[in-house]
Amino acid sequence: MDVFKLFTTHVRTAVDTLAKAGVFASAPDLDRIVVELPREAGHGDLATNAAMALAKDAGLKPRDLATKIAAELEKRQEITKTEIAGPGFINLTVDPVVWRDALAAAIRAGTDYGRGQGPSHAVNVEYVSANPTGPMHVGHCRGAVFGDALANLLEFAGLKVTREYYINDAGAQVDALARSAYLRYREALGEEIGAIPEGLYPGDYLKPVGAVLAKDFGGRFIGKPESEWLPIVRDRAVEMMMDMIRDDLAALNVRHDVFFSERSLVEGSDQVGATIEALRKAGEVYEGKLPPPRGKPEQDYEDREQTLFRATQFGDDTDRPLKKSDGSYTYFASDIAYHKSKFDRGFKDMIDVWGADHGGYIKRMNAAVTAVSGGAAELDVKIVQLVKLTRAGVEVKMSKRAGEFVTLREVVDEVGRDAVRFMMLYRKNDAALDFDLAKVIELSRDNPVFYVQYGHARGHSVFRNAASVVPDLPTQPAARAAALAQADLTRLVDAAELALMRKIALYPRFLEASAEAHEPHRIAFYLYELASEFHAQWTRGNDAPHLRFIIQDDRETTLARLALVQGVVTVIASGLALLGVEAPEEMR
Repeated sequence: MDVFKLFTTHVRTAVDTLAKAGVFASAPDLDRIVVELPREAGHGDLATNAAMALAKDAGLKPRDLATKIAAELEKRQEITKTEIAGPGFINLTVDPVVWRDALAAAIRAGTDYGRGQGPSHAVNVEYVSANPTGPMHVGHCRGAVFGDALANLLEFAGLKVTREYYINDAGAQVDALARSAYLRYREALGEEIGAIPEGLYPGDYLKPVGAVLAKDFGGRFIGKPESEWLPIVRDRAVEMMMDMIRDDLAALNVRHDVFFSERSLVEGSDQVGATIEALRKAGEVYEGKLPPPRGKPEQDYEDREQTLFRATQFGDDTDRPLKKSDGSYTYFASDIAYHKSKFDRGFKDMIDVWGADHGGYIKRMNAAVTAVSGGAAELDVKIVQLVKLTRAGVEVKMSKRAGEFVTLREVVDEVGRDAVRFMMLYRKNDAALDFDLAKVIELSRDNPVFYVQYGHARGHSVFRNAASVVPDLPTQPAARAAALAQADLTRLVDAAELALMRKIALYPRFLEASAEAHEPHRIAFYLYELASEFHAQWTRGNDAPHLRFIIQDDRETTLARLALVQGVVTVIASGLALLGVEAPEEMR
């Protein structure tokens, strides 16, 4: 049961009734009607914009139309009060039966409560896509968690999601990896290599690669020209780095369906060249010269005649080079071909999760997707901001193993997967994040992941303690939920009970809005608020003694309140699953 959809239907029915009575000069556009939470607490339970959205169709002032719509809505038993506010909002107060019905629906649906039932379509979510030059670092961690949680959320909303990792295994960075691995290969054969030269990767994580190369090839490559060993060493090093990255991602419970190789775009059929030629035939690639950039220099600007993509034709600030002076393709050219491959694979809806340093790349990539899809595809780029890693407020220094950064695995090993995943989502993706290793393992309200998980465990402790009053209540989760769905919920009349039921009823709407906005952090916020309201029942003041869920002499009220607890733990478990976080029944 989605309360917002239900009452949107009620408002549309009211408007349709007025239309049949001749209130509207032309048929009103019912799709413009929205039902949402009131802007201010205390202004009812729900609010609708119907009068403001449709006043022009009726030839009336919004408040006058609101009066007519409100009069129709007041005929419904579920609506106990209407109030016209501001320029024409209609605030609605609903009968508690609405919240009780929502609670019963949540219990019956279990962790499927709020699952999308609408028409599905394919969406490609590309995330992580770190260069295969070393272990994952804590910055990659945030994008990995965000992308994985977003994919979970979209799947729950009913979409057909493909989770994709783009392996940047072509270009200068993997050649530098090969040269770095070659040094470790020589070292494994007993040579003293000294300091790692500038521009190569100094971390100890490449020592195992050198050892494998030494074992497999012996001294075959010593003293040989680079052209002979570099392709072989590069392939082996990339393969081992990707194995390491997959292991790091598995530790975080992050998975992908597709690992797409950049090199596959240029080897064999040369998809990059084919994409450029297709754009040229469409008049979207030309040979020309770019004017010097204004202000900040462009990294890829060259003062010469070159192959250019007409990015300005699709909303970018300047046209973009597709080939370097040596004839090789720019990264952007490869990225165009890669996104064309997504479109060719059937994805009209694409989501890319990028790091903070890629913000300036968004316009050109959106232009490219529009061009290669003929405007049929959409790309939403989600920027993930930097993570500042501290311990009790003191910045954490770089890892000795990695040589340049703190690895993802080190963080997961220290504080646990659940803490990492939840806290990486407990802030909007485009806001900077301070991650305190000491804070995320505190057993307090100030630690959101503990507080939410404790809410779930606390609910299950209530079930265990209820045996004295309802000894026949099943202990098996599905059977218990089925029994509690039959409880007499009319006994739930306390203001705190109604508030919890209302919060549970909002969950499907939060899911829908989060999926539409591509913002999984909203679920983390919602779970913390729900857990806070639940925990508050044990800490209410003298004017409102704490809500006892188990009443020794009142089986029926106990069952009703246990049903409320079932609704809370059901939603918490559902939300945590979407975030990739466990919902424990006991806290260790």
